[in-house]
Amino acid sequence: QVQLVESGGGLVQPGGSLTLSCSASGFTFGNAVMSWYRQAPGKEREFVANIGSAGGSPNYVDSVKGRFTISRDNTKRTVYLQMNSLKAEDTAVYYCKARGIGIDAWGQGTQVTVSS
Repeated sequence: QVQLVESGGGLVQPGGSLTLSCSASGFTFGNAVMSWYRQAPGKEREFVANIGSAGGSPNYVDSVKGRFTISRDNTKRTVYLQMNSLKAEDTAVYYCKARGIGIDAWGQGTQVTVSS
């Protein structure tokens, strides 16, 4: 059974930092491209970042470049999103996604709220 479980969301002030985690099970984690997406209220889900199966070739949406860092630990079957210099417009539900041969799965999401 494929499972992706996000954690680490919460309320943070503008300029603050959070680290999201996504723990995976039920598939060959080391073969999957892992991504983070987010969906703000009233908006479509958007791509945030992804990382290759071996941890290389990270990609970011322009709005988070220089502030967010995606990483993964294949021994722990976990992908991370380090978010710095958070802005109000980063407020959203953040989702983890796994994609690879025979796998295309989403987590349930974790809420990130940036507010003073």
